[in-house]
Amino acid sequence: MPRAFAACAVAYAVAAAVAVGFGMAIPWEHPIAIAAGADVVATLAIFGFSRAYDNSSFYDAYWSVAPIAIAVYWAPVALAIPATTPRVGLVLALVTIWGLRLTTNWARGWKGLDHEDWRYVDLREKHGRWFWPISLAGIHLVPTLVVFLGCLPLYPALTRTTPLGPLDALAAAVTGGAIWIEARADNQLRRFVRSGPAPGAILSEGLWALCRHPNYLGEMGFWWGLALFAIAADPASWWTAVGALSITVMFRVVSLPMIEARMLARRPLFAAHAAGTSMVIPWFPR
Repeated sequence: MPRAFAACAVAYAVAAAVAVGFGMAIPWEHPIAIAAGADVVATLAIFGFSRAYDNSSFYDAYWSVAPIAIAVYWAPVALAIPATTPRVGLVLALVTIWGLRLTTNWARGWKGLDHEDWRYVDLREKHGRWFWPISLAGIHLVPTLVVFLGCLPLYPALTRTTPLGPLDALAAAVTGGAIWIEARADNQLRRFVRSGPAPGAILSEGLWALCRHPNYLGEMGFWWGLALFAIAADPASWWTAVGALSITVMFRVVSLPMIEARMLARRPLFAAHAAGTSMVIPWFPR
């Protein structure tokens, strides 16, 4: 495992160096354009390691690392503006807490370079020699695009000087609450797995009794919270909520159906659980 984590650390250090070099070399001036280009070249660097090690799970931590880097890059823009509001520190803190917690959760559940996410294994089996072009597009570049869209609200949230207001309070409650829900759900799931449940058993206690995927509820809520911060900072930035919408649609149309199908195939009790429990929105069991 130490070698596996070292390889990952090298991969992300290379990706960061490539992104910084790209940002310094290109003639673009707008921070959003620079961040977008750097994000893509960093993703390509990670893909190079995925291909070299024959393991697309090299990309898995990128989801939680990239938003911190983007926010840190945009923050100096905000700090150079006179009369910067406390919103900057609040948003940076929430994004950092979310990213570090999610990365830690990934790290403690990662099994090393001999393990690859089951969804990627399924794609290998189904598509054979076409797996790597699919991996480049579907596992690396498309998620990077979706996450970057999710990060768009950070720019107005960090660079506008509008005073804090009631909508900021709502945004902080939604974002902070979403982080708590996701952390709580992940910890409950981890304890369940480590308890040695019977084969086919499912987790239906705690937050998992209120909906089948509380961890995804928390993840989606985080991005909608960022969108609220953008609107609070600049109502004309409402369109940046397209990022939260894109992430919600991706989860609802792609990720959750895949997980549901796997659970139905591997755990006989899941069908009854699904019939009586909401998918994402918490509600009393039926």
